[in-house]
Amino acid sequence: MVTNVNTSDLVSDVLVVGSGIAGLSFALKIADFAQVVLITKKEKAESNTNYAQSGIAAVLSPSDSFETHVKDTLDCGNGLSKKAVVEKVVREGPERIRELLELGVEFSRTASGKLDLGREGGHSKRRVVHVKDLTGREIEDALLNAVAKTPSIKLFENQIAINLAMKHNQCLGCYALDTEDSAVKNFGAKITVLATGGIGRIYLHTTNPEIATGDGIAMAYRAGATIMNMEFTQFHPTYLFHPKEESFLISEALRGEGAVLRDKNGRQFMIDYDPMKELAPRDIVARAIDQELKKSGDNCVLLDISQKDSRFVRSRFPGIHEKCLSFGIDITKNPIPVVPAAHYCCGGVKATIAGETDIANLLAIGETACTGLHGANRLASNSLLEALVCSHHAAKRCKELLKKKPRLQSFAPWEPGNAVDTDEAVVITQNRDEIRRLMWNYVGIVRSNKRLTRAKKRISLMQEEINQYYWDFAITADLIELRNMASVAELIIDSAISRKESRGIHYSLDYPQKLPTAQDTLLKKH
Repeated sequence: MVTNVNTSDLVSDVLVVGSGIAGLSFALKIADFAQVVLITKKEKAESNTNYAQSGIAAVLSPSDSFETHVKDTLDCGNGLSKKAVVEKVVREGPERIRELLELGVEFSRTASGKLDLGREGGHSKRRVVHVKDLTGREIEDALLNAVAKTPSIKLFENQIAINLAMKHNQCLGCYALDTEDSAVKNFGAKITVLATGGIGRIYLHTTNPEIATGDGIAMAYRAGATIMNMEFTQFHPTYLFHPKEESFLISEALRGEGAVLRDKNGRQFMIDYDPMKELAPRDIVARAIDQELKKSGDNCVLLDISQKDSRFVRSRFPGIHEKCLSFGIDITKNPIPVVPAAHYCCGGVKATIAGETDIANLLAIGETACTGLHGANRLASNSLLEALVCSHHAAKRCKELLKKKPRLQSFAPWEPGNAVDTDEAVVITQNRDEIRRLMWNYVGIVRSNKRLTRAKKRISLMQEEINQYYWDFAITADLIELRNMASVAELIIDSAISRKESRGIHYSLDYPQKLPTAQDTLLKKH
């Protein structure tokens, strides 16, 4: 962590907000022609990337093809994926994997030395390159090691962005709270890049870490950026159901290696829902589990890989095996209790493949952005691929923008007004908990007009209370996150209300059919 900095250390050519795969790979690609400041709200290794188990989808086998990967992505996207974006991302996959290999990422290999390729739901071929079931952590480590060796990148930990600094629809940087000394700092930059990750923590059950509160999306919306397709929150079908574990994902790669889903009586039920059974796209599997639980009244279903060789299971899934064993579950002998959980935001800040938004000098990449790749449902392991490809193109666009010699503009220091320290922090805790339960119960896997109407009324009242609290009391990290969570929750609710059909992840009891024409949902603050 950088401490005791001068004000001059806080200005840069480029400010990157977020330290996952998108932010780190982008920073490394521009470091040879720009001075970079990278801020992250927790310790640098904490990100959604760090918890990504499965891997990166890429065409790396002679039996596979770009056309097949494109088709699988478009099929999963349910009519909303942008074909040109899909084709570009898919075709650049092998080159981006090569770059990670050069950085030192040691992907798993077969006995013959070839990359070991896994298969997941929605994929017609084995094409997921991985590091056992610890892929995200290994990539994150390699990128952080490279950043640490790059003098032109300054990394500031424990800095939570509050708002973007704006002037005439142009981004000048951001205000951020230093959570160690409670000071609000101005981070000024010619170009600002949002790479803050996802929104999973607005739901009661999620595979995401605590940091995933939608900060970049909320800040961009407040600044006037267009937000796209927020109704498409992907629920991962298999999240460990255990009272002592809050956010552990059970990788889809288990199903790719033959794990089956059973009810409490041992019946395999996925054949009733889709011919691909356990390898159907995530929206189908998540809704199937949801329906089975509603029919049975059970708390969970069972994911069983015990029929596979125990040595293979321990070798292929060491992280999952160890975690489950810590709770007394030996996955080589017993099934894993699982339920669906909020996992990935297919919507976000509307952006091009190079990260450009409709705000000057503001780019958005990774899960924060919506490029049109995922459409109405993300194909498994396409997210890390998108982050790599889009950060590559964003870096090239950033170089072009800097050649125009944009002026670094200062902006006014943070004005606390008459805010005082709070003696009622319980208000934040209560509202945070209520948002998560509200979203889970009313804006979850299956939706209805009645549930969405109730959610809209409640979130509107909560927004008033939270905004008043924001102006009356001194800023804290919890308050910043609560404000962002409420904003993102409202964006999801408004987007879900506006879609009068069922498509991909968004399923409505009142509109069970898919409309003949697919249209994006666009929201902009007025």
